[in-house]
Amino acid sequence: MAAELQLHALTESGPRALAVEAGSGNVHDLLERFPGGVYSALRTFGHDRFLWLEEHLARTERSMAGLGWPRKLDRTRLCAALDSLVRAYPGADSRVRFDVLREPFEVQGRRADMFIALSPFVPVPEKFLREGVTLDFAPHLHRRAPKIKTTDFVRERKPLPLGAQERYEHVLVDEEERVLECSSANLAFFAGDELVTAGDGVLEGITLAVLLHLAPKLGFRVHRARVAVAEIARFDESFLSSSARGPVPVVRIGPAVLGDGKVGPRVRRLVDAYYDCAAREAQRAVGA
Repeated sequence: MAAELQLHALTESGPRALAVEAGSGNVHDLLERFPGGVYSALRTFGHDRFLWLEEHLARTERSMAGLGWPRKLDRTRLCAALDSLVRAYPGADSRVRFDVLREPFEVQGRRADMFIALSPFVPVPEKFLREGVTLDFAPHLHRRAPKIKTTDFVRERKPLPLGAQERYEHVLVDEEERVLECSSANLAFFAGDELVTAGDGVLEGITLAVLLHLAPKLGFRVHRARVAVAEIARFDESFLSSSARGPVPVVRIGPAVLGDGKVGPRVRRLVDAYYDCAAREAQRAVGA
């Protein structure tokens, strides 16, 4: 794993490799000690293609503007670096995180205001997709500015365990005990053919946006609303979504069981539609 972890400073002359600190386990570990900034994390498809990269860049620009930064994102330089790095990456697919800092920062003699980390893409275990996962609650955790994707929030959520099937993610709630999102993913529910997900107070998830774009084509209605924690059990199905993991079926949240506790047909159809979409629409960061 260590040999496949990469960290690059995006200098004026292009990306420059940095030494990876011992003990780093993933892309978030590599960038943990850097100054606060904004970021996006995603995965490749077919080794060198990204799904809806344009939306990741646009969200990064909105985050920069939301923090009052005077400068603009250098999309041309960032996309060129992303393309060259993922094409040269030794694995089949990679997990990628790019950070944009307010001011240049010097690391190992390289000064830059953008950094890119790569690690091997590890898919969600097939067992989790087949059986679904359980979520817990994180009542103490809150995004101060939900629309802005900051690196500070990555540090705040780090103590929460992630990834185990019986506690895969943690759900954030508002003051009225209504569901917002997960600590590193969006969350949605099905009541029959109606797909319900919070419309405000949450991060603008790119993978969720893809799924909401696909939902009407599958005959699903989309309703934007916060679900009360006390009402979770009345829903038939649920899923979470993030760009690094895609859609993941959820069968239980805290003590509440969704439907019959098994992955339902609507979520399965949406998951299949997502990967079909990725196969069709994922593109390189720059023109082929």
